Amino acid sequence: MKILMLSAYFPPEVGSASHLFYDLGIEFVRRGHEVAVLTGYPTYNVDVERLPVHYRSGWWMKEMVDGMRVVRIRTIGMPRQIPVLRGVGQLTLSMALSFSGLFLEPKRFDVILLYSPPLFLALAALFLRPFKKSKVVLNVQDLFPQSAIDLGLLRNNSLIRVFRSIESFAYKRADAVTVHSRGNKEHVLRCNGSPQKTYVVPNLVDTRELTPGHRLNAFREREEIGKEKFVVSFAGVIGLSQDLDTVIDAARILKDETDILFYIVGDGLEKARLMKKAEGMPNLRFLPMLPKKEYAELLHASDACLATLRREVKTPVVPSKILSIMAAGRAVIASLPLEGDAPAIIQEAQSGLCVEPENPAKLSDAIRRMYKDADGTLACGKNGRRFVEQNFSADVCTGLYEEIFRSILSKRGKEQ
Repeated sequence: MKILMLSAYFPPEVGSASHLFYDLGIEFVRRGHEVAVLTGYPTYNVDVERLPVHYRSGWWMKEMVDGMRVVRIRTIGMPRQIPVLRGVGQLTLSMALSFSGLFLEPKRFDVILLYSPPLFLALAALFLRPFKKSKVVLNVQDLFPQSAIDLGLLRNNSLIRVFRSIESFAYKRADAVTVHSRGNKEHVLRCNGSPQKTYVVPNLVDTRELTPGHRLNAFREREEIGKEKFVVSFAGVIGLSQDLDTVIDAARILKDETDILFYIVGDGLEKARLMKKAEGMPNLRFLPMLPKKEYAELLHASDACLATLRREVKTPVVPSKILSIMAAGRAVIASLPLEGDAPAIIQEAQSGLCVEPENPAKLSDAIRRMYKDADGTLACGKNGRRFVEQNFSADVCTGLYEEIFRSILSKRGKEQ
């Protein structure tokens, strides 16, 4: 098959969106498919000054990345911390990819697979569909606009109606919609999605690359962490929804447990404020976003890893970091809405502990329990590794996508 992937993010950018589509693309290539990627120049979670020179100039470029033909379009960067301008930037990128896709070779693709959000990319894919004679598969990760409404970031009723109309239109017009959990499927169906066209496909974890590793490793050496230290880490976006105030408050409760050491690793809008709040705490350290190899070292050096969300996040999110933690053979401690899909996965896998969000006392109790029960913590890590191998490996998830592609392409033949 000839597959065109549309994504706002792609390596060398660091983040769940770029890693997911990179891993998917690699697996499609391994299975003999022809893959093209249409994306922007790298700007997110990268040091632009340290990027290779070919990423720092020009408005259009193409390159081969591990068997994938990647075409990049530069657009005017907008400040991410200002929601309106961030939205303008997403719209501009989607328009640029729509126009550029018209000239992309080959002239025909079997499938256009896109990552949402940004939701505008769905419009770009639907625009390109008749020109490329393709089927459109919309991969929904965050349920926008609902996620922004839950966090209070989107309050204007007129804008909400516009975005809900776009969302409904995209679900209705796509040839298939994929979501990563049952709860997300229910949301899509409530918003005009079709039961016959909406599929649950878990986000894959490259279990060949991300494997359990030694606890006493290069990360602990660089950070001068002794083997007696019980390391608890959070790694990812440091934004409004992650509720890292609760992590800091839990660390403060555990300040007298001198062998428990916290790491908050990543970047985002909330980082500066949280670092100020944590000033003077000897048991808590901050680091910037790490490249993929060093991220794996962080997971291996950790004894337990955190996944946190605010109470207001009502959409059934399964943070991708949970699957990475499990793949690395480490225990998960989750502080997030307990009615969501993520706690169900952790409980089914028996890979960790879940507590209600925004409750530092309960989070600190869960961390203390794992600290005192070394055998149980190791067992959680082993259980998680086994579970992702069985349910979230690249072979399993890519195979599900291939089944969907074949199904919708067979309908194309009948339509003709």
